[in-house]
Formats: sequence, structure tokens, C-alpha cells
Amino acid sequence: MSATASSYSITMRLHTSPDHGVVGEVATTLAKAGGVVTAIDVAESSHDRLVVDVTCSAVDETHSKALVQVVDGLAGVEVHKVSDRTFLIHLGGKIEVTSKVPLKTRDDLSLAYTPGVGRVSSAIAAHPEDARRLTVKGNSVAVVTDGSAVLGLGNLGPEAALPVMEGKAALFKRFANIDAWPICLASQDVDEIVRAVEMIAPGFGGINLEDIAAPRCFEIEARLRESLDIPVFHDDQHGTAIVVFAALTNALRVVGKSLPECRIVVAGAGAAGSAITSLLMAGGAVDVTVWDREGLLSRDMTGLSRAKTELAARTNPNLRTGSLTDGLTGADVFIGVSGPGVLKVEMIDQMAEGAIVFALANPDPEIDPAAAAKHATVVASGRSDYPNQINNVLAFPGVFRGLLDARASHVTDEMLLSAARAIAHVVTDDELHPAFIIPSVFHPDVAKRVAAAIRESAQAGLE
Repeated sequence: MSATASSYSITMRLHTSPDHGVVGEVATTLAKAGGVVTAIDVAESSHDRLVVDVTCSAVDETHSKALVQVVDGLAGVEVHKVSDRTFLIHLGGKIEVTSKVPLKTRDDLSLAYTPGVGRVSSAIAAHPEDARRLTVKGNSVAVVTDGSAVLGLGNLGPEAALPVMEGKAALFKRFANIDAWPICLASQDVDEIVRAVEMIAPGFGGINLEDIAAPRCFEIEARLRESLDIPVFHDDQHGTAIVVFAALTNALRVVGKSLPECRIVVAGAGAAGSAITSLLMAGGAVDVTVWDREGLLSRDMTGLSRAKTELAARTNPNLRTGSLTDGLTGADVFIGVSGPGVLKVEMIDQMAEGAIVFALANPDPEIDPAAAAKHATVVASGRSDYPNQINNVLAFPGVFRGLLDARASHVTDEMLLSAARAIAHVVTDDELHPAFIIPSVFHPDVAKRVAAAIRESAQAGLE
């Protein structure tokens, strides 16, 4: 059976006979059924019954329902209520607004609101650049989506995207003390999205585009970067690219190869694949080939979309053609941002010695990481239940912290590369190992170092 996950954790409230031995029987039954019991609490005890809360993790939703059934089938046990812990923490949303100043007296109100606030508004009208210093703008980011590419779930719409955007905002606060706000737009029209973001931009110090499908996301980002005087960053593109570059930097240290000498195959020509390819090449990669449903993209192919045509024009220098297998034969690195099951172990066996495999499709990767590890030297995935998780949380909080601190108006490739190198260097030579090429998202130095790298890069760009 696959590993259990805390995201499929449930709490069952049980009514049982007044025999404490039943509690042990419940735990044993759950273990036999593949559940992992994390807590058992007797909520009430009387002469005629016990009320017991049992918390356990399951593999998935189907498994959690099966666990409930096996417990309910025990003699002397009634499942009174089942709570899904993931849904419980989302009740009422995950974020809130709080005041940074006291509002207890009339004097407080006169300073924070009328009439005092009028003086500040007048000052900003005279000097608009002071808005970053005198308002939340200097520490705020809009997390903008149209709900067209929510996680790996597809086009779910703006309401369904809201829990993800709330989570993003919570991560901004936790890792970089940035106030981020979820903005879920009820449109998937490029012109409307661009105009909507332009209209709300005065209230923010940066724009984080999120879960917007390709190729729409490319045009939206390009137009907003052209029209706004605050940084615009599409995390699905550039956040992923930063962390992949960092992880690959350390993976190459493990196998003793350099980026310019490597032959790299990227599976997936969407937002993430395009951005990864661009950053790798900006950082020194020479031989990068992109594979998608049309096969290995090449500049001599016809019938490609505009985005894929542009990608093909600057990749695949040796004009390789054919399948993913053809592309991987003799390749040093596979980076997958496509879909589940596209990579087979036989393909890894055809790669060069010291093969590096990043299977990043989420939640189901291109190949099972455990299976890939038997054939490749270094393996990474997007999953938290395997070593070497490629997680955007390593990048975007520090990136925006640095951008806001530097009062930057734009994002450059050099900034992205500096952020990637900062993440990579958190892993020391003593720590570096095939199963440890990327630091934990909870490492206290990651966001600080990324922010510092962004500030330095922004400053260098002004000199």
C-alpha cells in the first residue's frame, strides 16, 4: 500500500462499550487496514459508554472511507461522526486582517483615521512615491489568478482557486512577513485580466500571478511587466525555474558535471517548462531539448503554437527528432513538468552515467521517485514524502521580500539566477548528498539569503 498522508487525515468520534480494551482493538484494526493512528483521546467516560476521538492518516479519500467502515464494523463500536482535518482547517478561510496600531480611544482614531489620515493622503498626493513608505503598499503583494490551472487539477474557476491563493498568502506571511492578498478574477480573457490587475496595482508593491494556464499566462505577464512600475512574477514559471536551477546546481555537484557540458531534456512546454528552459539557458546551459505531445520540439517543425515555435527556435541545437526515448538516449538530465507516467525506467537506463531525474508533475510525477532512484544517481520530485522536494516555497517569499525591500520595479533573469544560487548554497559541502540536494522549506536561512541576493542584484542593476 502507498504511504499515508496528513492531507488525508481524519478524526472519528466513536461511541463504544465501557471497555477500555475496545480502544486498543480500534488501533489494531486501523493499523491492519493500513491507517496510521496519530492520536487517541477519551473525550467522555461513563458506566455505560466511552466517547473516543481517534485521529489517523489515510492514503487517499477512498482509503479514509474504508478505514471508517472497518472501525464501524467492530462489535461494540459506533462511528458517531467523522471530521476531515484538511477541511476543518479551511473553515472560515486561512487568513485574516489585523490592525498594526491600537484603536482603543478617540485619540487613536484621530491619528489612524479621520482627521489625521487626511494629512497623510495629502502628502502622498504631493509625493506619490511615499505610498510605499506610508501605507501597506510597501509590504503587500497581490496573488492573482483566473482559476484556469489550479495546482494539477485544471480549470476549476476562481472560487475553487481561492483556497490555494489563501494558502499562498499564508506562506508569504510565514516565510517573509509579507502581507499578501488573494485576488481571484472572474474572467479568463487576457485583456480583462490585464486591465483588472492594472486597476488594482496602486495598492500593491508587487504582483504574483498564480495558476493561470499557458499560453495565456505568457501574454498576461509580458503586458503587465510593460505597463506597471512594480515587479510582476508568475510563480508557476519563475518560482519553479528558480528552485529547479538551484536543485540542478547541487545535483551536478554530486555527479561531478557542469551545466554547459550537460545535455538536458525538459518534458513539458507549458509555463513551467518554458521558464525552466529559459533560466537554464540564461545560466549557461547549451544543449536543452524540450519534449511535448508533438515530440521533440525543433525549429524545423511546423504547426506548432506560437509559444512552442518560439521555444523550439532557441533550443535543440542538434535538431533531434522523435520520441522522449530518442531525446533521453545519452542525455544527462531529465526535468519533467508534464504528466504522470511519461518516463519509464528503460528510458533512464539509456541516459548517460550519473543520470539526474527531476520528476516534478504534481500530485502524480512522471515516474515513481522510488523506482527512478534505482536507475538514476539523483532523483527529485514535487512530493513531500520523498527526498529532494522541489517546492516553490523555497523561492517566492524571499524573492518578493528582496523586491519589496529594494523597491524594485521589475524582475530580471540575473535576479532569478541570484536567487537560485542563494538557495543552492544553503546546502553545504558536508550536507550534499544524492538524497539531499535542496534545503528544507523550513530552513531559517533560505528566505533571508534569497532576499539578500535579490536586493544585491537589484542594486547592481542600478549601478
